[in-house]
Amino acid sequence: MQKPTPFLWFDGNAEEAMQFYVATFPNAKIHNISRFGEGAHMPAGTLMTASFEINGQAFTALNGGPMFKFTSAISFFVGCDTQAEIDGIWEKLIDGGGEPMQCGWIQDKFGLTWQIVPSILGQLLGDPDPAKAKNVMTAMLQMVKLDIPTLQAARDQG
Repeated sequence: MQKPTPFLWFDGNAEEAMQFYVATFPNAKIHNISRFGEGAHMPAGTLMTASFEINGQAFTALNGGPMFKFTSAISFFVGCDTQAEIDGIWEKLIDGGGEPMQCGWIQDKFGLTWQIVPSILGQLLGDPDPAKAKNVMTAMLQMVKLDIPTLQAARDQG
């Protein structure tokens, strides 16, 4: 069975978005690009579709037009092993107009929503001691960009 591939609908800026994502994430690459010809709804030479990959996850981008927009109901969850990894990806996604949101969420300049989260968050929130887990949740709800040392310190308070 084929693995599902996110299909991202853009309004004329799919190539810019794809280049941005490939530059933002390590282990990312472009696979295929097709362009509109004469007589299409976009100028000839504009990217029509492209396939690219981020860390083994395939994506397809389309310049479909203004009919559909991204919403935060769909987001991409990125687990990060270190604070440096969180900080680096966070800064790149905010660059050029991204908007930070609560609890590690960011809406990038193209309107796509990402969750930049420490890989250990599930472990911290699932601590067998309910007081420790609650401390982590309380700390996380006060954050915009998630901070591993602060989350660990909150767990250790319980």
